[in-house]
Amino acid sequence: MSDYPPALAAEDFVPVALTALGVALLRRRHPLVPAAAALIVAGGFAKAAWKLIVALDGPDLPWLHDALFPLLATGFTALAFALSREAKRPPHPAAFAVPLAAALAASAALRDTWPAMVGTILAVTVAAVLLLRSAARAGDPLAATLFGLWLAGQYLLGPMAARAEQSIALQWVEQSCNTLAQAAFAFAAWRLATTARSKEGVAA
Repeated sequence: MSDYPPALAAEDFVPVALTALGVALLRRRHPLVPAAAALIVAGGFAKAAWKLIVALDGPDLPWLHDALFPLLATGFTALAFALSREAKRPPHPAAFAVPLAAALAASAALRDTWPAMVGTILAVTVAAVLLLRSAARAGDPLAATLFGLWLAGQYLLGPMAARAEQSIALQWVEQSCNTLAQAAFAFAAWRLATTARSKEGVAA
C-alpha cells in the first residue's frame, strides 16, 4: 500500500456519499431507515478513511478496515427489515436477526470478516429485491432496472475484490464500478421517493 495513490483513496468517499444519499431518500419508508443509513455510511467511511490514511503514509489502523463488513451487514439487514414491513405479511424479525447474529458471531470466532461479508451480500440482495418490487409496483420500470443494476454491481465487486493481485489499475476499475452502482442506487431511490411524495400529494 506504500504506492497507493491518495486520489484513488479519496475517490472511495464518493460511493459512500452516494449510498448515504440513496438511503436518506428512503427515510420516509420506515423509522428504522435512518439508523440503517448511519451504520451503512459508518462502514463505508471507515474503509475509505483507512485507505486515505495509509495512502498519506499514516499508520495502518486495521480496526478501521475490519469494521466495513460488520457495519454493512448490520446496516443492510436493518434496511431490509425496514423495507419488509411494507409487505402484507412481513417476515418474522427472527428471519433477519438470526442470519445477522450468525454472520457476526462467525466473524468474531474466526477472526475474519468473510462471514460478515456473506451476511452483507445476503442483506443487500433482500433489500434490492424489495426495492425493485416497490419500484415495479409504483409503475417505475426505470427505477426497478436501476435497483437491479445496483445489485448486479454488488455481485460484480465481490470477485474483483477477492483477486489476490490488486493492481492500482484494477482498483480504479473496482471503485469506478462501485461509484456507478451507488449512483444508480441513489437515482433509483430518488425516483421512488419522488413517486411516493406525488402519490401522497394526490391523496391529500
